[in-house]
Amino acid sequence: MESAPPIRQLQEAAIRRIAPWRPLPPLLAAVLGLWGLERDGGMWRDESVTWQVAHRSLGGIRDLLGQVDAVHGLYYVLMHGVFQTWDGGLWALRLPSVAATALAAAGVAAVAHRLAGERAALIAGCVYAVLPPVQMYAQEGRSYALVAAAVVWATYLMLRERWAAYTVVLLIGCWLHEFAALALLAHAFTARHSRGWRRSAATVVVLLLPLAVVSVRQAHQQLGWLGRPSWQDWAAYAVVGAASLLLARGAPNDLVRVALPLVLLPPGLLMVISLVNPWYVDRYVLYALAGPALLAGARAAAARGRRAWVAAAVVLLVPFGLWSTWLRTPESRKDDVLAVAAAVRERARPGDAVVFMPSRRREWLLSSPDVYAGLRDPALAASPAASHSLQGTERSPERIRAALLASPRVIALLDPAGEPLDPYPREAVKREVLAGSFDLCSVTGVRGARIAVYARPGGCATR
Repeated sequence: MESAPPIRQLQEAAIRRIAPWRPLPPLLAAVLGLWGLERDGGMWRDESVTWQVAHRSLGGIRDLLGQVDAVHGLYYVLMHGVFQTWDGGLWALRLPSVAATALAAAGVAAVAHRLAGERAALIAGCVYAVLPPVQMYAQEGRSYALVAAAVVWATYLMLRERWAAYTVVLLIGCWLHEFAALALLAHAFTARHSRGWRRSAATVVVLLLPLAVVSVRQAHQQLGWLGRPSWQDWAAYAVVGAASLLLARGAPNDLVRVALPLVLLPPGLLMVISLVNPWYVDRYVLYALAGPALLAGARAAAARGRRAWVAAAVVLLVPFGLWSTWLRTPESRKDDVLAVAAAVRERARPGDAVVFMPSRRREWLLSSPDVYAGLRDPALAASPAASHSLQGTERSPERIRAALLASPRVIALLDPAGEPLDPYPREAVKREVLAGSFDLCSVTGVRGARIAVYARPGGCATR
């Protein structure tokens, strides 16, 4: 009778079974994420929200979530822990997204490996890592890369029928951003006949309901800035969907049943809903891009004439390379709050007032407290922390008028020219007072913003 192999031999055999390609997709994602992570020192306003909320106390975060932004609550708590552990500025703000993107790329490879083999896994994981939107949110201090990682790994756990782990992982994704629940629609096409999946899906829905109830109450102030999907949104959806349908031809059926619903259903349903209630932003369903990555990996691996795929990859390197380089500049985002703060610092004098038009642009200075503290904010009634809000609350129009008229010099922070003006009385009175009682000394454009300096008549030349 043969003796059992020694434990050391079993361990060595297990190590040999770990294919050498497996670290490549997450490694590629990590390298791309770390490349230019600071974006030349830029930070846009959504990241600024993360920065200033995560620096509040846990009690302050709890009070905020009762009023607004409950949908991001778990992420804010996570980032609070990150900054408590290491207040590393932009690196601490963005490294969780880099790590999550690497984890998602590994998950895409794991799904492809199970459904289409090793070659498909390597290609699919790398394709996911290099997709420009994936690279973009890998370097952003928001929750979307983390949500994508949770959905991708939940998909893998679904294929393994690990229902307890599936429930936990997908629920984490949903609590990071509740639109991750749309992945359940995609998963239903693969696992709807499984009693285990139905129980898991029901558990996720039930445990997500408290967050859904709170966030629906906050939806008007949370998503009121959104419009209905534009023709560009529909065009992008059509292009990605058509490309995915083409890639699905000849791909393994099991993989198609996972990938196509993932790329088509969550964004498609959210866009249709947004025709009535505008809730669609492409980053809310970033995880859908795992679908085309899976299909591309399977098709490339199965292709006989691989020269065509190599040629296609080489052709794509140029536009993808240019796009990737641009994504690592401040110009790739809507604005740059740190550049705005630096420009205000250059123009500010002791005793100057600062007015935000509209008030939600107060976010431009909240992440630069050294600049904001040196200015008077005549419109502010209660600070963000004191009012349990993101940008604070403002005084009545009459009090704003009186406070502005008592200011000899005002720095106004405005949206770029051509943006629609808020019709609210508080915003209207700011515009009225500045136009009627002040001279416009200068206007400077900064990325995504304008900084206008006003002075009482004859005061522009005063130094």
